[in-house]
Amino acid sequence: MPKYVIEREIPGAGNLTAEELQGISKHSCGVLQDLGPQVQWVQSYVTDDKIYCVYIAPDEAAVREHAEKGGFPANSVAEVRTIIDPTTAE
Repeated sequence: MPKYVIEREIPGAGNLTAEELQGISKHSCGVLQDLGPQVQWVQSYVTDDKIYCVYIAPDEAAVREHAEKGGFPANSVAEVRTIIDPTTAE
């Protein structure tokens, strides 16, 4: 199944408290549960003003549906074509 990277512009994201992040996570998980097992949240990276999320989904439309139903921005959605890391150089 394809993997996607979602860029969410959220000013001040890096200042969100642990409780706020927990609430966001719970809300996201609830939306995912309603969508069914075809959309999976892998992890997210919080920076100063953005959150980058990694999802597994059948298509971009499913990722955008999660964002819409959850009230989350999805400023950019890109399908991952391949993954490289330091072992790729070997």
